[in-house]
Amino acid sequence: MSQDISYISMAVGLLLLAIPIYFFHRFGTKQISATVIATARMVVQLFLIGLYLKYLFLLNSPLVNILWVIVMVVVATLTAARRTHLPLSMLFVPLSTGFAASAFLVGLYFLMFVLHLPQPFDARYFVPIMGILMGNMLGVNVMALNTFYDGLRREQQLYYYLLGNGATHIEAITPFIRRAIEKSFAPCIANMAVMGIVSLPGTMIGQILGGAAPGIAIKYQMMIIVITFTASMLSMMFTLWLADKRTFDEYDRIKV
Repeated sequence: MSQDISYISMAVGLLLLAIPIYFFHRFGTKQISATVIATARMVVQLFLIGLYLKYLFLLNSPLVNILWVIVMVVVATLTAARRTHLPLSMLFVPLSTGFAASAFLVGLYFLMFVLHLPQPFDARYFVPIMGILMGNMLGVNVMALNTFYDGLRREQQLYYYLLGNGATHIEAITPFIRRAIEKSFAPCIANMAVMGIVSLPGTMIGQILGGAAPGIAIKYQMMIIVITFTASMLSMMFTLWLADKRTFDEYDRIKV
């Protein structure tokens, strides 16, 4: 069993935030209010999620669990669209489809064929795994979409030049997709390369603190890295493929 943290101890822990807030103030940055608001939101949201998950685990209904994942997909879609500053009407279907399809494909593969769970929709496993996948896919998709569309806007002449010289539409957008992949996955690859030496990942530490043997925690962490990496790639490709159909007209001209 892991060591519990009392509410008084949590308050003591939160006092550590006085250090970054002091430096924000010392150097005149405008991030103090944002930090306080973000911390307050984090505390409230996590406490509410904790209460919800308690009853979610007790109920353990596959239908309720799936509905909760759908809620996560919608929230992730709205968040990603807002961070890309692109029209929600254009991105909602590509993003939500990419998130949902990738999370269910990779998540259920892991639960059924790696963990061999008789009930893959068991709330204890299904909800956390979907949450981990969603969080990682969100960051990758935002970076990829921003890179892809910034490149298209900045280098329209290159796109039209390639089309004018006989390239197909896919061939003409390939340089922009390549750049989006490289930029969005460079941090993932860098983090993976130093995992366990420079950094100790949160999932592994959480399991060890929860009482799991280090060997088991390491196996879970390895698989978490693999499934988040794979799901992020799948969701990005699903999203770009579906967004492509809304980005260009029937004559392959850029609409955004």
